[in-house]
Amino acid sequence: MTDIRVNRLADILVNYSTRVQPGEWVGVLGDVAALPLIRAVHDHVVKAGGNPVLMLSDEYMTRSFTRFANDEQVKWLDPSQSLYYDNADVYIRCGAIPNTRASTNVDPVRMQQIAAARRSWLDTRMRRAAEGKMKWVGTLFPTEGSAQEANMSLEEYEDFVFGATFADRDDPVAAWQAMGEMQQKKIDWLKGKKHVKLQGPNIDLELSIADRVFINACGERNMPDGEIFTGPVEDSVNGWYRATFPSIVQGQVIEGIELRFAEGKVVEAKARNAEALLFSRLDADARSRYLGEFAIGTNFGIQKFTGSILFDEKIGGTVHVALGHGYPDTGSKNVSTIHWDMICDMRKDSTIHVDGELFYKDGQFVV
Repeated sequence: MTDIRVNRLADILVNYSTRVQPGEWVGVLGDVAALPLIRAVHDHVVKAGGNPVLMLSDEYMTRSFTRFANDEQVKWLDPSQSLYYDNADVYIRCGAIPNTRASTNVDPVRMQQIAAARRSWLDTRMRRAAEGKMKWVGTLFPTEGSAQEANMSLEEYEDFVFGATFADRDDPVAAWQAMGEMQQKKIDWLKGKKHVKLQGPNIDLELSIADRVFINACGERNMPDGEIFTGPVEDSVNGWYRATFPSIVQGQVIEGIELRFAEGKVVEAKARNAEALLFSRLDADARSRYLGEFAIGTNFGIQKFTGSILFDEKIGGTVHVALGHGYPDTGSKNVSTIHWDMICDMRKDSTIHVDGELFYKDGQFVV
């Protein structure tokens, strides 16, 4: 029997997040492990009058390609996908992770080469989204692998996922709209402000938001959602940042990441483990040591670290920064092959001042 929450989540993605219209070209992307959700999304796209195109992936084949493809195969871009990114109206990704450690022993440099070869697709999607020409949203379907990573049973993790996305409610859209209204008030207050200073046990950082735009993330691009974010002025970031929670990258867990910034660039970095992976990411390209994003998490329905960045970066009472690629609609000019989010807990003895005024204290807005 199909879980009604799967159908509700699909409805949110199609009719709220992307608002699919008759005649629109809709890409439905996802791992085969997310097939129940992919089927439901496909049904809702058809009912909305959209034209769905399936783009399925598979963990085994993805890993096999990384291991065995030669340089020419890595550089080759599927013309049909290039055509899609250049012209389609909607992008809906239904991610699923059967095994969170599947790529642990895959060469991280090779994975970075593949990402670099396909960066044009990401650049095109982000540019067209900023221009209002492509709507997109991504979510994560619960699997045994993700549940295990979160130290939950599958049933517990399903409850967590559907609770975080509001798919367990009779009117999920009303809940997302209420969050959007709250966040918009904070964004309106931030308009025209310039200087941000963050202080606490895990952070001592300054950055500029002058002439940058904060985005109200209320379920229209990520599901679940719950953050306000912008792209800081690239050369303005100075100070120290410690990721409170582990970062899972390419199937490997990196713990205790600490970064020191000077004039926007990471000039010192360390971690308790996997430093080779840390530096392979930092040195991915000329702009991978600069920030593309600064964000404040606002979803207090998510309080537990689960090992999935889609959920963890939204934890109410945290902030996160992302090294690498920024979102053009925020005003970010940083272009990179990576976009690497790192989360910092602000729920104790921590503050954010904006232009010298207290904006946020111990995980809560004060304005």
